[in-house]
Amino acid sequence: MSASAIRHYRPETRLVQSGTLRSSFGETSEALFLTQGYVYENAAQAEARFKGEDPGYQYSRFANPTVDMFERRMAAFEGAEAARATATGMAAVTIALVGQVRAGDHVVASKAMFGSCRYVVEDYLPRFGVTSTLVDGCDLDAWREAVRPNTKTFFLESPTNPALDVIDIAEVAKIAHAAGATLVVDNVFATPIYQSPLALGADCVVYSATKHIDGQGRCLGGVVLGSQKFIQDKIHTLLRQTGPSMSPFNAWVLLKGLETLAVRVHRQTDSAATLAVVLAEHPKVSRLIYPGRPDHPQAAVAQKQMRGGSTLVAFDIKGGKKAAFRFQDALKLIRISNNLGDAKSLITHPATTTHQRLTPAQRAELGISDGLVRVSVGLEHPDDIVEDVLAALEAV
Repeated sequence: MSASAIRHYRPETRLVQSGTLRSSFGETSEALFLTQGYVYENAAQAEARFKGEDPGYQYSRFANPTVDMFERRMAAFEGAEAARATATGMAAVTIALVGQVRAGDHVVASKAMFGSCRYVVEDYLPRFGVTSTLVDGCDLDAWREAVRPNTKTFFLESPTNPALDVIDIAEVAKIAHAAGATLVVDNVFATPIYQSPLALGADCVVYSATKHIDGQGRCLGGVVLGSQKFIQDKIHTLLRQTGPSMSPFNAWVLLKGLETLAVRVHRQTDSAATLAVVLAEHPKVSRLIYPGRPDHPQAAVAQKQMRGGSTLVAFDIKGGKKAAFRFQDALKLIRISNNLGDAKSLITHPATTTHQRLTPAQRAELGISDGLVRVSVGLEHPDDIVEDVLAALEAV
């Protein structure tokens, strides 16, 4: 099926059909090409491949047929011109930022982000002379005030990890572009099912494919998407020369994950919304955060740019860390893990896991209290999830 024909289909269809490269055997499922290198018919062909005059494959660090299929399918689904797959989600974030900056440049980023992303912005980039300013992502004036003449890119995630703030992507993109900068959006929590950052004005979107795209706890992966020019100028050569490449096997697993992504995410979101309703008035919960509810602090922004809530629910348990630990330990069905987007329901305590390297003051600024827990709702029956949470709250 041609790429032009695929573009006319709805997203769920593109998740199943787009990007497939069939061999001469005509296989139904995508083929897994576990190979490091490729042979050439003659020396002239090898020369042409390395000059870029022949479109064939050279080395799987550069490109691989199975990885190509994953990249093509992600690009078709996201509505991007091009995509490059990476070994992990953090490799995608790092290469998306590093590929744009040089010594003397400046980055503006939202304070509310995954701990490893914050490390890249605050600790890693400054080693190479790239400075940064962190802002309250929901405060548009803060973005404007942080701009400097040498600002090259903005970075944000929305909804944020773990407090589920929703940042106005379209407005931040306008501010970035007015300053001559680009905008990179980490879209992991919303998933491409519920949010399209490129359509909202972002220049680049990144995913940890480890999360919802795999969705079954099997492998690591990441992907960077954008215009053909952005990918070619900022990402392609850096990825090729530094080597954070995706394994062909992982690409094959992720292709299988994409086929069921829509079904899984819609079911998980329905269950997350059900859990949020149950927790909203619970006497042992002091704060509930769910982007699909009208009481969310940025409900208007969420309604404007998201097509659904989220598979994640965050809430504060009265009694702080001791109560939060007791609650987690009392759960029977939901398991303690810092992963998310899995078919199995998972819970984490951000203050002592994903965001433990931040100071207490920094965590407080981001709304990460000692009583905050984040639940990634899985595919179990929603009644079983709710019953497990309510029984564990009795132990608090």
